[in-house]
Amino acid sequence: MYLIGLTGGIASGKTVVAKRLEQLGATVVDADQLARDVVAAGTPGLAAIAERFGPGVISADGSLDRAALGALIFQDPDARLALNGITHPAIRELSGQLFAAAERGDPDAVVVYDVPLLVEASHDPGYHDFDLIVVVNASAETRLERLVKLRGHSREEAQHRLNSQATDAERLAIADVVIDSNGTVDETIAQAEALWSSLPRRR
Repeated sequence: MYLIGLTGGIASGKTVVAKRLEQLGATVVDADQLARDVVAAGTPGLAAIAERFGPGVISADGSLDRAALGALIFQDPDARLALNGITHPAIRELSGQLFAAAERGDPDAVVVYDVPLLVEASHDPGYHDFDLIVVVNASAETRLERLVKLRGHSREEAQHRLNSQATDAERLAIADVVIDSNGTVDETIAQAEALWSSLPRRR
């Protein structure tokens, strides 16, 4: 197995790259989806969140009330750390299981782990050991404009979202490969295809 960590700031075009690599034959594991899975109704993760933050974060149907939880952790770093202490180990375990399953299916599999917060998560003990880290990079101004025009955020909300993530410099510092996504979608896809062609092991 060849394991790629794929990251980038919000609205950087990371999803475009992940989708193209998947079309070319990679197995893509989406950390955002895993983050939802580990706190689904009936999971130990959700039970731990309810125990830590109280029954007010659980909806009537037994699922996580994300708005209620978000309000609790929005401006409370300690609460956010507590939440991460619950979810990050569960995500790490589940992703490891998916990587192992991909390798059992094909020992030469190329697995792309799509992780928006790779810089932040990489400080966790026992985090995955990647063969390659790819950063999809667009300027903060480009990403802000995308959030406003394509996702309907106010400029203030968009700026807050940018500020809540690692800086461009922090992401670039861990990169083995940088995909410049300031241009068109086609230009970004072309770089993803070039990356695929350069991999030492591929299908």
